[in-house]
Amino acid sequence: MIVLPGASSAEGIAAGRGSTFYAGDYFRGDIYRGDAEAGTAARLIDVPRGRHALGMAAHPRHDLLFVGGGRTGQAYVYDIGTGRTVASYRFGPAGTTFVNDVTLTRSGAWFTDSLRARLYFVPVDRHGKPGRFTALRVSGPAAGIKGPFNLNGVQATPDGRTLIVSHSTKGALYTVDPASGRSAAISGVSVPRVDGIVLHGRTLWAVQGFRGQVRRITLNGSLTSGKTKKTIKSGLFRTPSTAARFGDTLAVVNAKLHTGTPPTAKGYEVVMVNG
Repeated sequence: MIVLPGASSAEGIAAGRGSTFYAGDYFRGDIYRGDAEAGTAARLIDVPRGRHALGMAAHPRHDLLFVGGGRTGQAYVYDIGTGRTVASYRFGPAGTTFVNDVTLTRSGAWFTDSLRARLYFVPVDRHGKPGRFTALRVSGPAAGIKGPFNLNGVQATPDGRTLIVSHSTKGALYTVDPASGRSAAISGVSVPRVDGIVLHGRTLWAVQGFRGQVRRITLNGSLTSGKTKKTIKSGLFRTPSTAARFGDTLAVVNAKLHTGTPPTAKGYEVVMVNG
């Protein structure tokens, strides 16, 4: 277990180069850098007041970290070498837009909105410069707005032609066409209270925070169905929110949201488990 020293909350995590990971203080927005092998972590970026940090994705080639800002309606891009803010975006009004998670493709970053059936895309040019964002309206079964958290986790296939999203209220996984916004259900999989997801090849890990577990799912070649192959549990899990993959190991964040929102627990950490 890797402690995030001084953190007042936690939610997101991203894998960087080698065994490096980045994690966020949910309600303060600060960014931590850790080492999954050494079992250490320290605060990296003390962000301006008023920011939040939820899902995140690292772009090691350009030393960038993309971070969702939750109910602020914003997203941020940080330089993980200098700690400066490279760009910030307001996708929608605070309180009616919840920027939850993010994934990277070769051309840019996709963010989910848990309150609206939309995805947001931030392009990144070959020099690592983020551009103006665009919004994509999601249609089909993934577009259902049925509860306080809808579209949540997101991952992209290696070619960037398909996105996979988790829907917390429906407890389901969907594919989304990033060109049209059309969605389709991934059948055979039920993941109640799903939060973040991790994709590697045809293996997908779905973190179920309030179930205190992570499911490892094998997807078929067309991404139309899947089967649960393993349910990962740990006595150290405390409403885990999402994970990052390091070979055969998952680094899972304890969000401790069972203590309230904002959480009232003391101490936040990353739990290492076999994936």
